[in-house]
Amino acid sequence: MKKIAFSLVLLFAIISINAQEQETSKDTTKLWTKKGNISLLFNQSSYNKQWLGGGTSNIAGNFGLNYDFNYKKEDIVWDNKFILAYGLTKIKGDEKTAKTDDRLELNSLWGKKAKGQWYYSMFFNFKTQMDTGLDKNDEKISHFFSPAYFQLGPGMLWKKSNNLSVNFSPATAKLIVVHPHFTELGPSFGVLQGDSTRFEFGASISAYYKFNIMTNVSIENRLNLYSNYLDNPQNIDVDYQMNVLLKINKYLSANVALQAIYDDNSVQAVQIREVFGLGVNYGF
Repeated sequence: MKKIAFSLVLLFAIISINAQEQETSKDTTKLWTKKGNISLLFNQSSYNKQWLGGGTSNIAGNFGLNYDFNYKKEDIVWDNKFILAYGLTKIKGDEKTAKTDDRLELNSLWGKKAKGQWYYSMFFNFKTQMDTGLDKNDEKISHFFSPAYFQLGPGMLWKKSNNLSVNFSPATAKLIVVHPHFTELGPSFGVLQGDSTRFEFGASISAYYKFNIMTNVSIENRLNLYSNYLDNPQNIDVDYQMNVLLKINKYLSANVALQAIYDDNSVQAVQIREVFGLGVNYGF
């Protein structure tokens, strides 16, 4: 499965670069604004036998692709963001590799201006993973498109700029999809035993804020909140992502990625993921 995931990662990278080359020559209407970023991060620690401080040699790599394609014409805006991320780590002496990141996500937000910085809006969100997920006992608990999350709903968008916006959707439909073999013995990701889907209806708030704290250092923040009217609406699902980019030169950068998730349908605890690395960064 990891070979398939790596193949998908390379395929998306090639498609994105080729698409950019074609867009440069064809996009003359200026209605679309397109930009993207590809990053390859590497982490490595090594200790010899004489090192008394303790430690385990390891190596890790992470691939990331962020692509924005936004449309604007008169009183219509349509913002789209595609995110792909995959990472592996290998500890010396351990035959197996472990995932450090695995995300495939698409966000689409359409708006028609109402007044000032406010828009009538419709949003769509899809996210899943590419590779197999294992628990602490090496039991398979997830794989590609299982789970898969879909959200869709109308609302109101407040957009000050491309770097600052908040969307409110009080009538959001949410669908969770898992493979039936994960619910044979019990619930999985909120889907009940014996089922393969779970439908929810609630309210969603999504916010985006990107800013520079100094020259060549930018911070991108994304926050998604969701409350299910049909089941314990007081339990709010939280998904916060922060990406810090420290640009060294045109191609080299240091990246910090932080993600915090709370979803009581999956795990009744806060899940935190952090990745830091030095690597190659290519903007297009």
